[in-house]
Amino acid sequence: MSAPGTYVLRDSATMLRRNLRHMARYPSMAIMLVGQPLLFLLLFTYVFGGTMGAGLPGGDRGGYLTYIAPGILTMTVASVSIGTAVLVANDMTDGIIDRFRTMPVAKSSVLTGHVLAAMIQTALALAAVGAAAFALGLRTGASAAQWAALLGLLALLSYALTWFTVALGLASPDPETASNLPMVFVLLPFVGSGFVPVDSMPAGLRWFAAHQPFTPVMDLLRGLLAGSPDGADAAWAVGWCAVLGTTGYLWSRRLYRTRAAS
Repeated sequence: MSAPGTYVLRDSATMLRRNLRHMARYPSMAIMLVGQPLLFLLLFTYVFGGTMGAGLPGGDRGGYLTYIAPGILTMTVASVSIGTAVLVANDMTDGIIDRFRTMPVAKSSVLTGHVLAAMIQTALALAAVGAAAFALGLRTGASAAQWAALLGLLALLSYALTWFTVALGLASPDPETASNLPMVFVLLPFVGSGFVPVDSMPAGLRWFAAHQPFTPVMDLLRGLLAGSPDGADAAWAVGWCAVLGTTGYLWSRRLYRTRAAS
């Protein structure tokens, strides 16, 4: 028999506090995961921005910063999700799940706590990266409604990727493997529209870049920042997030039941 809704909420809140305290106690991973997109933001703005920006509208370093900001924000979400996979793998290998099984704890609350904590950490990381981008000269023509849509899209992407990386953490035999499997999400912006237009790529790579999950997300973020979002990008972006999130959620539940019972 499943736990009543009130107990699920209470236990999920308890697991959320547990994970937030763990993050606060060991901040080195969080600093590293946030530092990576910040490093790329500075690298691409100041090292490549002058040359790359010459081929884009605006024709300068500031124009290139505005172009790559969606890719950096997407990379930030993906980077934080790596830490979630590692924490989940740690829980599955250090014996804590066996202890939870002996306690009156709602089974779903363990994974829900990880997801909620990761989304809070992602929001803080996005705030830091966004503040850095504006300090460097990010330009935007977004209205209040478009800003709300942009934040909603980032929250949806965070939710979807977090559930998928929770599944990867559960599928990993150890934390080391869990830290490597989600790296593909950090690399996808490079083979999408994150740093150069898809049309500039060779034919085969162009097809992959145009059809991979992150390209419509980054294009929609770019359109929202410019104040002119595209409806087709919105449909594809939301659709990909729904596919990733649903797949990750169902996969996580099945893996957790299997591993927790073994």
